[in-house]
Amino acid sequence: MNKQKRIYTPKKVTLGRSLAYGLTDVMGGGAFTIIGAFLLFFFTTFAGLTAVEGASIIGIARIVDAITSLVMGSLTDNFYKTKVGKRFGRRHFWLLIGSPLMLEYVLMWITGMNFWYYLIVYLLFEIIAASVLIPWETLPTEMTTDYEARTKMSTCRMFISATGTFLATFVPGQIIKIMGENNAYAYFVNALVFAIIFALCIMAANLATWEREITPEMEAELAKKPKLGIRKTLLKQIKDYLYTFKIKSFRKHILIYLFSFTGKDVFNTIFVYFGVSCLGITATNSANILSLSVIGIFVSIFAGFLMIKRGPRFLFISGYSIMFAMLACFYVIYKVKPDNIMFWLIIVGLVYQIGRATLEFTPWNVFPFIPDLDEIVTKQHREGIYAAVMTFVRKSTVAVATFVVGLVLEAGGYKEGQITQTVGAQNTIVSILLFGTGGLVLVAFCVALTFKLNKETHDILVEEMNRLKKGGSKADVTPRVKSVVEELTGYKYEDIWDERNAE
Repeated sequence: MNKQKRIYTPKKVTLGRSLAYGLTDVMGGGAFTIIGAFLLFFFTTFAGLTAVEGASIIGIARIVDAITSLVMGSLTDNFYKTKVGKRFGRRHFWLLIGSPLMLEYVLMWITGMNFWYYLIVYLLFEIIAASVLIPWETLPTEMTTDYEARTKMSTCRMFISATGTFLATFVPGQIIKIMGENNAYAYFVNALVFAIIFALCIMAANLATWEREITPEMEAELAKKPKLGIRKTLLKQIKDYLYTFKIKSFRKHILIYLFSFTGKDVFNTIFVYFGVSCLGITATNSANILSLSVIGIFVSIFAGFLMIKRGPRFLFISGYSIMFAMLACFYVIYKVKPDNIMFWLIIVGLVYQIGRATLEFTPWNVFPFIPDLDEIVTKQHREGIYAAVMTFVRKSTVAVATFVVGLVLEAGGYKEGQITQTVGAQNTIVSILLFGTGGLVLVAFCVALTFKLNKETHDILVEEMNRLKKGGSKADVTPRVKSVVEELTGYKYEDIWDERNAE
């Protein structure tokens, strides 16, 4: 089977193919877990950078990456217009070239370089990662319209992501333990191991998946659309991205995703500081507590069942409630400092990771259904711009959050390179852990209470869209269907199914 035919040949969405699809999130989950947990610590402990310098690098790179994500969203949606895109797939081409480029990851873990070196190599990795993740995230929507098949793929993705998150916290801790707590080379070895794993996983996902065939309608659209100059093209892209926020469920989804994931990232960024400077445990033991994320592998399986039976709203509320309770328990451990502190940290850390795994699982299981809401409004297939906007808003906020953590640490008296910190610095670290993480997750919790997209409402929407595709009249819509479509999209029913909505 030639490359072009394989890319556009639909197959049954089996468990094996779903797992292969999910392998890319070993990089998506693993690389950024390592970065979140260790990169700022590596910069301030081994690379000779201040907390503000290290946080600035991460912040600047993620802003650039966020912009790259916007470009990639539109680029991958329209890449079928090129000969390369037609041959290798508008989504799959980026996985094909992204696989070997993963080796660039090791360059940011070299010591003895200056601020500009670390900034440039981290910028490059963020750009490479975005060029892989944006098109890859659209594949469940490309491959099938079935709710349960998409949920199977997304569940496998999050199962793999949880595995990657576990490996990204457990393996570094073991390498650091073997090579020495104060051995900077351990971080380089860890990066090399993971870079090879990332490259192999992305290639496997590329070979196991397919995408929607280029239709005559898409070809006709290409032929009739006038070529725009650079300025008008950019303005059109900006307008398309802003349009996504007109979809009511997407607005809520973005807020939930944005605040909950940023809260989780704040926790990962500050926890090693919390363990080493506030609790007096080693960086290895701190990593071991984070590596309890292994429970997420099993949580993903159970959450996939609940996603179908109870819906995302139930999962959101359950996961966030667990996290609130465990943040309070971490604070109690800090204040009491029991003799068997590692025992209590393991218990609390394990339960926390159940909530964290639920937090990570749910938004990306919701995402494949969002483009259907756009399609019933606009008649368009624009999965890429939704993936791009999700990535853009999150990484923009994470950039700010990471920089703020660095500023707050330095303002609170944290001294880079020192294990023992002042009481003021310790209080600052604890405050970031509690109020930074907890406050952000609380916002997501409040929005989740109003979220209405689930299997029942999605099935109603897709059935109505299929009816309209077959020439059904809007006048024949039932009150129940009309209510669901309006609630999910935020549009009056009379205004949907009109390509002018995308103009």
